Amino acid sequence: MNKIETLCLLCSQPLQSAISWKLLLTKQFQPTICDRCSAQFEYSSTATALYQYNDAMKNFLHQYKFLQDVALAKVFRQELHARLKHEKATVIPIPMHPVKQRERTFSHMEELLKAADIPFIQLLEKTTTETQSSKNREQRNQAASLFRLMDGAHVEHKEYFLFDDIKTTGTTLRHATEVLLNAGAKNVKSFTLING
Repeated sequence: MNKIETLCLLCSQPLQSAISWKLLLTKQFQPTICDRCSAQFEYSSTATALYQYNDAMKNFLHQYKFLQDVALAKVFRQELHARLKHEKATVIPIPMHPVKQRERTFSHMEELLKAADIPFIQLLEKTTTETQSSKNREQRNQAASLFRLMDGAHVEHKEYFLFDDIKTTGTTLRHATEVLLNAGAKNVKSFTLING
């Protein structure tokens, strides 16, 4: 068997993975982080998130989103693919405001889904450049609607599945759900990478 040597995307230690028929014939992604880095992430006990927020996840989010390290979209692709591959509802990533997306140069939510090979559509657009992380719980709950339907977007009477990076108070997902339900969605579920 041939071995491929790559580096851990988080600590740059060498990774060695063998090329196997199972890897080639099934939807298995090559590892992107080492076992030591992987062990730092704490799995969530909820059915609506993969991981719990901890120091390792804080560092990951900072490097991925704010230092614009788009390669890190691959870190959780195997877990996201396994969780979302059988989802029957239409997947919608929570969007960024266009100004924020230009600053960051990529949509971190869309890149996570692309890396995990999960099809999605975008029906929503963000109405404000303010981030929820800059607000306390009361301010988040009193905020005006964070989203609206994109021009020309058509919401059918079917199920939708919102995907966001982190859920703290649930305000972002609640606002997006309300827009979709008011536009005619039959049902809206949600899932996050991280439970805050």
